Amino acid sequence: MRLANLFTAVVFASFANLPAAAETADAIFTGGDILTMRGPAAEYAESLAVKDGTILFVGPRAEAEKLVGPETKTIDLAGKTLLPGFIDTHGHFIYFGKNLVDANLFGCTDIADLVARMKKQVAQTPADGWIVGFGYQARALEEKRPPTCEELDQVSADRPVMVVDSSGHLGAANAAAFTAAGITADTPDPTGGMFTRKADGKSLAGPMEETALNAVRSRRPPFTGELAARAVTGAAQVWASHGQTTAMEAGLGLGNDDIGIVLNAIDKQLLPIDLYVAAKDSALDDTLAASYSVATQYNPKAGGIVEKLRAARPDLDQRYVNRVRLGGVKFWLDGSLDTAWFTEPYTQNPPGKTGAFAGYRQIPDEVLDAVFDRYWPTELQIHMHMNGDAAADQALAAIAKAVKKHGMHDHRPVFVHASWLRPDQIEKMKACGAIPSFLTAGIIPGGDAVVKLWGPERSAGAMASRTFLRAGLPFTYSHDAPVSPVPSILALVDAGVNRRSGSGQVVGPDERVSPYDALRAVTSTAAYQLKEEKTKGTLEPGKLADLVILDNNPLKVEPTTIKDIAVVETIKDGRTVFAR
Repeated sequence: MRLANLFTAVVFASFANLPAAAETADAIFTGGDILTMRGPAAEYAESLAVKDGTILFVGPRAEAEKLVGPETKTIDLAGKTLLPGFIDTHGHFIYFGKNLVDANLFGCTDIADLVARMKKQVAQTPADGWIVGFGYQARALEEKRPPTCEELDQVSADRPVMVVDSSGHLGAANAAAFTAAGITADTPDPTGGMFTRKADGKSLAGPMEETALNAVRSRRPPFTGELAARAVTGAAQVWASHGQTTAMEAGLGLGNDDIGIVLNAIDKQLLPIDLYVAAKDSALDDTLAASYSVATQYNPKAGGIVEKLRAARPDLDQRYVNRVRLGGVKFWLDGSLDTAWFTEPYTQNPPGKTGAFAGYRQIPDEVLDAVFDRYWPTELQIHMHMNGDAAADQALAAIAKAVKKHGMHDHRPVFVHASWLRPDQIEKMKACGAIPSFLTAGIIPGGDAVVKLWGPERSAGAMASRTFLRAGLPFTYSHDAPVSPVPSILALVDAGVNRRSGSGQVVGPDERVSPYDALRAVTSTAAYQLKEEKTKGTLEPGKLADLVILDNNPLKVEPTTIKDIAVVETIKDGRTVFAR
């Protein structure tokens, strides 16, 4: 807090010493609700002035009018609401962009529907490319199962065909895809995943889970050239249309071409909004390879490449290179709601699981321990996907070892999803400064299933926003797009406030929060999670002019309609990047 106050004081002092001519604003916003998002309660301002991409002034309109010059634009909000630009704290920006060119399988009713959509994709896929679709849910299909090799062969018998479900953790492939990936009946199941086998217990049936899916997915031919550029520009357009001025790729390495796509975006300056990158893989060597491949491009000592690529930023945040920053490393500790790793078995087993099923871990303890040993004392954050409490135990144990060896550090490890946490784990998170990023958007499609699979206690306490709020602990909301088919921030806020499943059931009513607290989770606290609170997240002089204009104030509408509020305009560094 002292550093933040010092930062603000320096900014004010700097403006006070500027010549009068420099005191004129480029633009002044007034005539609507200007919600600063500072502090624990809603705070409004009459006007906001922008100069050279940063916020010059926030306060009374009469004072703002003193900053009007011959070139100043006065923007009448006409009753609309102005807030800080929304911040994506866990999305898959690059993965989403690539999916924009794949078949849309959301809402498939049965396998025949899925196959029909995939057949249409054949004509849109280059002859040397894989035929890929994304977004189905096996439990929503009439057959209550994923497609088989033979069913996907109906799409094409001689070209690789792969489908991935909406969670991104499960999928299926045809025989040609397995062959292209080098997977045979003799290939053992990888740690943390499995290939479904036929009745002989050996032959590949088609479906695959977790790390097994990754083994096939990583062999897809790379996106290059115009295709690589379209993935980035397409995703950026969608993110900006939902008010986001900072995006995240929370798993660079899900595809073998991810690094190349990002470097292409840096070199060609394709991004209109910021992109925070967390390098990923489920094995330490691959994670470090992905991290270092990107990190060497950002190294100021690496042959002047940073000087070549650096774009001027009004806040002089030297961590960004042409709007890209390598901020962390990402690990998957368990799976989705069907494969989450718990200390106690599922209340009702997911389809196909028998016995006392409690999910399974994705990586060995020694792998996570090693990465904490290496990165805990650094500025590179560690992000860990976890849904079950056993996965949280693994994360907390690794952090405890790092603290014992290196001492406490302002690392802010991110507990991604953190769907079910025990009270003792929340206390440990408080001690080490860990921050959960709750996938509130998952309540709508998955809430009813969670109640059945996890039981009443775990479902009621899932994504414990209110518990964290009462404890004075930070939390953020994230969409995990394309797990959520649309990267809507306002849908996250709505879900955190109402917690209604697709059937209308309120899942965990005691964990609902107010609209203002939900908005903080996607603005001020989101900036804190990414260690960018000095330049983003609130409307204060000296911070970036990252803004979003909404057609209604989320604090003044019926709470169940927050998701229906439209983004009117998104402004990055004072420049419009989306206008409805």
